[in-house]
Amino acid sequence: MLVRLILGLLMTVVGLAVAGKRVAFLYRLIKAGQPDTKRSDELGARVFAQVREVFGQRKLLKWSVPGLAHFFTFWGFVILASVYLEAYGALFDEKFAIPWIGYWAVLGFLQDFIAVAVAASLGVFTIIRIRNAPARKDRASRFYGSHTGGAWLILLMIFNVVWTMFFFRGASAASGNFPYDSGAYVSLGVGNLLEPLGHSTTEVLETVGLLLHIGVMLVFLSIVLYSKHLHIFVAPINVSAKRLPDALGPLLPMESGGKPIDFEDPGEDDTFGRGKIGDFTWKGMLDFTTCTECGRCQSQCPAWNTGKPLSPKLVIMNLRDNLFEEAPYILAGTEHEGARPLVGPEDDGGVIDPDVLWSCTTCGACVEQCPVDIEHVDHIVDMRRYQVMIESAFPTELGGLFKNLETKGNPWGQNNSERLAWTKDLGFDVPVFDGELAEDVEYVYWVGCAGAFDDQARKTVRATAELLHIAGVKYVVLGKEESCTGDPARRAGNEFLFQMMAQQTAETLNAVFEGREPRLRKIVTTCPHCLNTLSREYPDLDGHYEVVHHTQLLNRLVRGGQLTPVKPVEDGPRVTYHDPCYLGRHNKVYTPPRELVGATGASLAEMPRHADRALCCGAGGARMWMEEQIGKRINLERVDEAIATDAETIVTGCPFCRVMLTDGLVQRQSEQKAENVDVRDVAQLLLERVKAPDTSAPKV
Repeated sequence: MLVRLILGLLMTVVGLAVAGKRVAFLYRLIKAGQPDTKRSDELGARVFAQVREVFGQRKLLKWSVPGLAHFFTFWGFVILASVYLEAYGALFDEKFAIPWIGYWAVLGFLQDFIAVAVAASLGVFTIIRIRNAPARKDRASRFYGSHTGGAWLILLMIFNVVWTMFFFRGASAASGNFPYDSGAYVSLGVGNLLEPLGHSTTEVLETVGLLLHIGVMLVFLSIVLYSKHLHIFVAPINVSAKRLPDALGPLLPMESGGKPIDFEDPGEDDTFGRGKIGDFTWKGMLDFTTCTECGRCQSQCPAWNTGKPLSPKLVIMNLRDNLFEEAPYILAGTEHEGARPLVGPEDDGGVIDPDVLWSCTTCGACVEQCPVDIEHVDHIVDMRRYQVMIESAFPTELGGLFKNLETKGNPWGQNNSERLAWTKDLGFDVPVFDGELAEDVEYVYWVGCAGAFDDQARKTVRATAELLHIAGVKYVVLGKEESCTGDPARRAGNEFLFQMMAQQTAETLNAVFEGREPRLRKIVTTCPHCLNTLSREYPDLDGHYEVVHHTQLLNRLVRGGQLTPVKPVEDGPRVTYHDPCYLGRHNKVYTPPRELVGATGASLAEMPRHADRALCCGAGGARMWMEEQIGKRINLERVDEAIATDAETIVTGCPFCRVMLTDGLVQRQSEQKAENVDVRDVAQLLLERVKAPDTSAPKV
């Protein structure tokens, strides 16, 4: 007893000393990041997130088989902590039992059951890793680029925890020291196998098993702290510190030193974006150390899936590697003259290649899928901000975009006098704001730049306006008073231009709604990007509005009986619906567009990737105005998925998605594919069903 007590305590002291040194280093390193003051508010919501994401494993369980395996493994760590409590108690008293519950058969059963479940889960993980090995599937493997050797070591260590547990408990049962007479069926079974060896032998085996079980745990602890499996400890912290918007929410405003930057009078020492690894906030650094390298983000990324160099996982891994490279300088508070450039060509030692940085569509699929709530998009946009505003290093096409936004107030560079061109020949007068908002006007119809200047998007806003007219909804458009919300500038990293445009637009809207409280400042728009910017980002600029997407409003009107589809449902076409990223993942609007499709009598054929796993069209993140020169075009990938459903019509609810899908479809039709397929907005589909058929026309 004395020997095993001394050995057990000595092992523990050494193991905890090694682990403690690493924990202290990680704490100091992460704390050295820039301040982020908005990570401790809404305590109740953060506790709920901890319960749902960590203990409930919500995101992991979206992938049922690996999710269930991880669920059992996580709870194995939690429940088997009681076994280690018993193990350390046995160092002091060979007949130790946990006070009050230590002889409870249910606890013994639970300990053995979860250990068996963990062992089975290890088998599942092994099969998954073999079937998805990068050597077999190359880029198609979500483990491509991950440290697979370290993953196999962790699986081995978990297996060592399980078998040493049963070895120790079985020997304890054979020696008569085991606290459970029933319930712990595996441990008692092993004890029955060992009992014929004799009492003195089983006592020795119990000591060996006990020290092995403790030793494995201590070695495992150090391996975890020095490897990518650090997420076991930091993931719960990261989940609790995550942003808490409903859906993906807005981009974070630019801050320096934990305070918002005053763009009219910035401080001399203000940091614009992230130009080096030390510029990231402590939450960013926590994100980097939390990455599990599971590759779920990579498997969903539209850029990676079409042959581009961007992998959200590899971005975070490279930033993590750079963080540890620069750790001595960060902790010392000194500049590293020989530091690698944060953004630069890979051949020049850049941490993030420019082609990687500018391939992102900000679709948010990576953030949606990440089981540990890493905020990939925020970090990518922050690096873009530095490149644009400090380095003036960005794709040449964006120069034209920025110029058009600055001089013309829209990405197309069109004259503002053309903003009402879409209203011509509608058959009714579109009400235009005349300087005073009448009391009976319920909505400002925000047309958006695409709706005003793009020929395809004009069809959407015309259809929506006609439906609102039929339903008797009182609304006005702003016409020449409208200007771009600044969304493309912000996603491209030009935060200064966004702030300038957003301030102007917020002032315009506030003047229009003057005298109305925020809940009565209602806006309807056909553009999900305008929806997201006006409703989620303008509150930072004192712009508070109730913004709805046209599919949401039209769906309410149909359900309320103000719009009634009148054509027979039997003649409805077979359609497939493309979820716009900024309507779906960014704002969780999935149901209204689909209900509208159903109301028209159309038959909905879903693409394999839809709703929160929908593939981006390729236009987001200002990619609409950049050439796509690497790999397969994202819009072609999405159009190919749509064509495979055998739908007659591809339906969407975003003007940018419509442009991208139409362009992709035109290319496929030039190849004699899907020649009878077209692309339409949900509003157009509904309008065809709401309009009564012309019975006076002669039948052919």
